[in-house]
Amino acid sequence: MNIRQIVIAFFLLAAGTTVGQNYTSSNKKAIKLFEKGQTALYQSRGDEAVQSFKEALEADPQFIECHIMLAEWFLDTRREADAKSYYRNAVEINPEFFTLAWLQLGELELKDGNHDQAISDYEMFLKLDKKNIDRHDAAKHGIECAKFRKKELSNPRPFNPQNLGNTINTTNEEYLPALTVDGQTLIFTRRFPRKATTTANTSEEEDFYISTLQDGKWTTAIRMPEPVNSNDNEGAQCISQDGRIMFFTACGRPDGGGRCDIYMCVRRGDKWGKPRNLGPIVNSGAWESQPSFSIDGKTLYFVSDRKGGYGGMDIWKTTFVDGKWSTPENLGPNVNTEGNEMSPFIHYDDQTLYFTSDGHIGMGGMDIFATRREKDGSWAKPQNLGYPINTSGDESNLIVSADARTAIYSSDRQGGYGKQDLYTFQLPVEARPVVTACMKGTITNAKTGEKIAADIKVIELATGNVVANTSSDKTDGQYIVSLPANNNYALHVTADGFLFYSQNENWEQTSEADWQPRQVDIALHPIEAGERIALRNVFFETGRYQLLDNSRTELDKVVELMKNNPSLRIELGGHTDNVGQPADNMKLSQQRAKAVYEYLVSKGIEASRLTFKGYGDTMPVATNDTDEGRATNRRTELKIL
Repeated sequence: MNIRQIVIAFFLLAAGTTVGQNYTSSNKKAIKLFEKGQTALYQSRGDEAVQSFKEALEADPQFIECHIMLAEWFLDTRREADAKSYYRNAVEINPEFFTLAWLQLGELELKDGNHDQAISDYEMFLKLDKKNIDRHDAAKHGIECAKFRKKELSNPRPFNPQNLGNTINTTNEEYLPALTVDGQTLIFTRRFPRKATTTANTSEEEDFYISTLQDGKWTTAIRMPEPVNSNDNEGAQCISQDGRIMFFTACGRPDGGGRCDIYMCVRRGDKWGKPRNLGPIVNSGAWESQPSFSIDGKTLYFVSDRKGGYGGMDIWKTTFVDGKWSTPENLGPNVNTEGNEMSPFIHYDDQTLYFTSDGHIGMGGMDIFATRREKDGSWAKPQNLGYPINTSGDESNLIVSADARTAIYSSDRQGGYGKQDLYTFQLPVEARPVVTACMKGTITNAKTGEKIAADIKVIELATGNVVANTSSDKTDGQYIVSLPANNNYALHVTADGFLFYSQNENWEQTSEADWQPRQVDIALHPIEAGERIALRNVFFETGRYQLLDNSRTELDKVVELMKNNPSLRIELGGHTDNVGQPADNMKLSQQRAKAVYEYLVSKGIEASRLTFKGYGDTMPVATNDTDEGRATNRRTELKIL
């Protein structure tokens, strides 16, 4: 509250109170000194005003207006202990004269950690105040905060953060970490004094640094090369799951549309391309920053104070559709509040969003929260990560690894190397996301061994939803893809001139304890006569030939292949394991191949381009002595004629 607001507050102290009359004091000397203090406030002579109010109280210690004016002054000048003392004097003289004092006392006691007293003061405000109804929600919120903090302090969670060490942290500031899904590459922002020889208009520089995990230890972080870094400041970045796309924030650039904008750059091989502004749909004339990119390869979460939000900073999202970013959507009132929501991190499970907020019930300052996406797409009520992960200070910049256990965040806690360091700790079980499986490998030409740039999609078989969308690098053929564990997926890999690759990925037994990236190298077969692929996501009930619904995703890929290659003719082959009579297996395989044939015809593929044949158990590709081998032998194949 500034001086002018303090003066205005005096006129609102109580109904019927006006300058020069109806004071709570009848002492003429005290009144004269009080009005002298008022005049000093009008003329911005604060120290003189304080002296006059104090002298007025010497003349009449029961002069409530003086106590309140001094409390407001000390609150405005951040002398909160003095403010609390004078507010307390005022309410002890007359609890109902200035009921807003109870609200201020509640807030000050809450900040000091006196939770029972804060609750009592808030409750007195709600009981006595009849005029400031618009402030009642603030009091109720304060009571909830006091009860929450009291409970958390008496039941602390296990928390033992470990500094990432001097290969990452320095005497400078390190913050805003970003991690690839395999946990092998860490990118973060470092702030350090700018060289005196530069012409930049800031004394400090922010750049990106990168480190890789080797033998369980982080290598010495190095500055990322240009054009990712520049003479300007770069920060608040995120990295795609495969480490090939980076979004970051830059402020005041010539191509910017607002105070700070979001930029994107792409890596091909070991070289990063030129960053480009995401454009006026995403970036407005306001402040856009702190992006987080989802594993679906198309959804970007970010922070903005643009119009249409619920408070100061809100979390928004935009989706990349048909080559452009959609109009950003606010995540809504379950996430965003009248306060500030910042530092979003969408986990690799694409279901759990971590962020910081000073508007939700918390320990004070900026706390870290987690919210889960509901089945209808909405976000659940956020969960505070609790004490001592959250404290009365500011916590932020949290990311969580794919194994769902390990978190990395920045902190200026004692014992570090500099102002802010990066730390890691084990998340409490209740705050963990879904374990996220990770596959990585190289995609090649099955005939030549040449590295291939291919599109990779992971589809949830139960729903047909694309849960991960990425591509392999055209230079080295490498890819990384992640997907929520404990589910059944179809993996599809496509490239021009090649048959698509089909693989069933069942991650239903993945746990945190045995989490490791799975190496899956993929060889794509050219579209040539005689080439064949197994359709690993075509399913039938045991011993029957009716197609199950979760086969449609795979078969629609075959339809797409046929339509994109109108001269293509194929044979659909059915294969079984060796369980049962050979004649029965031959008949069943023929019926299954025919069922696939009929599905393709129903989707508009000319029957003249298709044949089908059952091979029974005559062409095994694995042993029939194990369950896994028999499952591999039970398959539908596509052969180019």
